[in-house]
Amino acid sequence: MRPETSLPPDYFEGMFKADPDPWRFETSAYEQAKYDRTIAALASRRYDRALEVGCANGVLTRRLADLADALVALDVSDSALAGARARCQGLETVSFRRATFPAEAPAGVFDLILLSEVVYYWSDVDIVLAGRRIDAALAPGGDVLLVHWIGETDYPQTGDDAVAKLADAISAPLQALRSARTDRYRLDLWRRTP
Repeated sequence: MRPETSLPPDYFEGMFKADPDPWRFETSAYEQAKYDRTIAALASRRYDRALEVGCANGVLTRRLADLADALVALDVSDSALAGARARCQGLETVSFRRATFPAEAPAGVFDLILLSEVVYYWSDVDIVLAGRRIDAALAPGGDVLLVHWIGETDYPQTGDDAVAKLADAISAPLQALRSARTDRYRLDLWRRTP
C-alpha cells in the first residue's frame, strides 16, 4: 500500500547522511545516460532563470548550470546540499536553498522548472499545491521538464501517476513538446503558452 503523505525531509537526510551518493548519480551508467537525455531535451534553449527542485548532491545541477544565466537549486537534505555546493563550487550563477517544495517555494519567476525524480515522492495534496506554485512561477514561454522512474516503487505515486496528476494540477496553458519513454523512465517537456 502506498503512503498517503509526502515522504518527509528526514527520509532523504537519512539517505544522504548514510551515503553521499545513495542512488549512484556520480557513477551509474543509467543515471549518466538519463542526464544526457535530460540536458539534450533542453539544449536548444538558454534560460534566464531556472529552478531545480530536488537537486540532491548536484550531479545534474552542475550540468544544468551551463544552460541558465541563474539557477536556483533546492533540496530538503542539508547533507545533500553540502555535496551539491562542493560539486558546484565556483559556479557563481548557481544558488542553493534548503526548502521543502511545494510547501516552500522561492520567490520570482522562472523560465525553466526541472522536476527530476521528485514528484512521485509527493502526496496528492502536495501535487495540487505544486501545480499552483508552477502556475505562479512559470514565465510565459517557460518550460517544465519532468523525468521519472517508471518501475515499481513504494512511494506515494508511480512515475506515470505523478506526471498525470501534476499535469491536471497545473492550470496554466501548457503545450507538450516532448514525451519520451525508455524501459526505465519517462521524460516530459511542457511549455507554457504565452
